[in-house]
Amino acid sequence: MQNSLKPPFLRGVGGINPFFCKRSIAKIAQRVQKEPDAVEEILDATLAEIYESLKQGESVSLKNFGTFYIRPEGETSVFKFNPSQRLRKLFGWASTYRGEL
Repeated sequence: MQNSLKPPFLRGVGGINPFFCKRSIAKIAQRVQKEPDAVEEILDATLAEIYESLKQGESVSLKNFGTFYIRPEGETSVFKFNPSQRLRKLFGWASTYRGEL
């Protein structure tokens, strides 16, 4: 995805998404045995799709992470995040998650 076509929050410096520094991209690339450029492209596309879904009022759920959604409040909207049970347990919050962290 060309930098100029990305939503503003996805436009990074030097092609690196501001949410994922080079170190994070390198770690993910190593974990999935892919080239860092390919990982960056996939992450950019994923975040763009999440952005578009939220823009259309749809919720977005990420397995073992949580759900992002927009809730209308009067004349505006509120961005919300509901963490997964696994994430809640990681931070010591009330959780029904029973697996390993």
